[in-house]
Amino acid sequence: MAESDAQKLQLMQELEIEMMADMYNRLTTACHKKCIPPVYNDAEIAKGEAVCIDRCVAKFLDIHERIGKKLGQLSMQDEQLLKK
Repeated sequence: MAESDAQKLQLMQELEIEMMADMYNRLTTACHKKCIPPVYNDAEIAKGEAVCIDRCVAKFLDIHERIGKKLGQLSMQDEQLLKK
């Protein structure tokens, strides 16, 4: 593998890690804000809070996947238009 290809691969990997960390931070912030009250009554997470967090995370990841697929489709369409 050429050095420039290795550098590109490393840059892509670093960007992927950065994007995943950003998604995790946004998910954590959004679901915490939605599901956990600002004043903690118990040290342990309550059942209702756990259910809320589970649903919130599932929805967040589902939407993230759907958006990723749609952006991929749009990107492929743009590439096809540029080839014409």
